[in-house]
Amino acid sequence: MLPGTPLDLLLLVGGIIALYGGAELLVAGAGRLALGIGLRAATVGVTVVAFATTAPELFVSAVGALNVSSDIGLGTIVGSNIANIGLVLGITTLIKPLQISDQVVRQHVPVMVLAALLLVALGANGQLGRLEGILLLVVLAGFTATILHYANAESAPMVDEPDADASGVSVRDGALVVGGLLVLVVGSRWLVAGGTGLLSALGVSDLVIGLTVLALGTSLPELAASVVGAIRGHASFAVGNVVGSNIYNILAVLGIVALITPIEIAPATLRFELPIMVAFTALLVGMMGYRQQLTRLDGVVLVGAYVGFIALLVP
Repeated sequence: MLPGTPLDLLLLVGGIIALYGGAELLVAGAGRLALGIGLRAATVGVTVVAFATTAPELFVSAVGALNVSSDIGLGTIVGSNIANIGLVLGITTLIKPLQISDQVVRQHVPVMVLAALLLVALGANGQLGRLEGILLLVVLAGFTATILHYANAESAPMVDEPDADASGVSVRDGALVVGGLLVLVVGSRWLVAGGTGLLSALGVSDLVIGLTVLALGTSLPELAASVVGAIRGHASFAVGNVVGSNIYNILAVLGIVALITPIEIAPATLRFELPIMVAFTALLVGMMGYRQQLTRLDGVVLVGAYVGFIALLVP
């Protein structure tokens, strides 16, 4: 066994568990806080919970970019977006077919497509710098403001579930948010240290590390939130969580990381990984737009496509 591997493996597993636990705390607290101030559950799924489940990507990408290389941050986001579509939505749909709401198709999916294309366009010169980071964050602000505007303008009930607790905010929910953030900080450092140490010892590049181990680890919150949402019959929540997470991954996470440190994009990434991400996005849009439903057959296709993507990364 390679030197340091047992410790790296322990850090890797501990980091994944901590990220999952921290995201669960954050999702629980942020979700109830949002419902408590009167947001609809569908809106919470694509904004508050989507951003909360994106927190692992933010911490891992920022820590990785600062402590290792920007390839870690970029690989984590691109890999996470692919995993969200292929693995998270694929598995969720296999468990229970999902109806896609008009709101998601008309308001949220176009922004997910825009974010993916914007990343390719801005990264075409081989770098995401501070100017590109600012532009991504400006688009994010516009998206969030639009979603909240429509949410406030709707005359429907403030929550989608009759038994939802909208009695207001609580100190406990705030404590869950703070505690979740602290656990995410620790988990992200463990995951980056363990994942990079383990795979670097095996000769794997930083980009592939981000695309595989770190992307899978940071996609656990999305998987948990979407599966639970589907099982409980809240399809709009499950789909909105994934669509919103993919939007925030690019606009928020890469925008913030680019402000901290420039993100270098290799020519090989422009030719392979980014087009694959766009292809997964287009595949999902095609499935949604055709029937406004994701069936179990769609789930098989999505999971199969993801397995094929991972197989292409294996030397």
